[in-house]
Amino acid sequence: MLARLFALALLSAILSPLPCAQAGPLSPELTALARSAGTPDIPGLRMVWLAPWGDHRKAPWRNILVHQTEGPAGSARNGAREQAKNPTRRGVTVWVETDGTVYWAVPETVITTQGDGANRNDNKYIDNKPTYRQVTRANSIGIEFAGNYPDVTAPATPAQVEAWRVLVRVLQARYDIPAERIYAHNWIDYKDARYCEGCELAKLARDPSF
Repeated sequence: MLARLFALALLSAILSPLPCAQAGPLSPELTALARSAGTPDIPGLRMVWLAPWGDHRKAPWRNILVHQTEGPAGSARNGAREQAKNPTRRGVTVWVETDGTVYWAVPETVITTQGDGANRNDNKYIDNKPTYRQVTRANSIGIEFAGNYPDVTAPATPAQVEAWRVLVRVLQARYDIPAERIYAHNWIDYKDARYCEGCELAKLARDPSF
């Protein structure tokens, strides 16, 4: 028993990225899952795998970019399926339905068409010096939350927030992404002036207590 606990602790020390430690480290078992390949069953997530994980070291992701789609319930499921058919279309890698179901749509080495090139340079939400023309689709994994229709100001559902609580830490552990490199769409790109797309979700993810 002691040998097993020691082995798990050692595995955690090896796999847990230091930048993510302040964001609430995962358990050793979940950390190991976050670095695995295939279609793992991740506790706390209801994951639908439309594409399996491969070697996480080959993925180009240095940032996490949070989006919200102006669609009704069901639009994440449909969007993910369309993304799987045409991986480089405008969209993202990961879609989160209103009931909290997470759809991994495309291989993690595929660069989808998301964002507008980090064109925000006004420091309205965050300091844009490290983001302007730098946080792009080529280095940022996109997460799309469905359901803010017909009211674009509607927040994510409680089920989506609970899924995000696990999903974002898994992504951080898998790709060695610190909390300060989690961005809302509106923080780096000009978008709809009626609401701040992804802002509350990005704020939650940056909070160590989340």
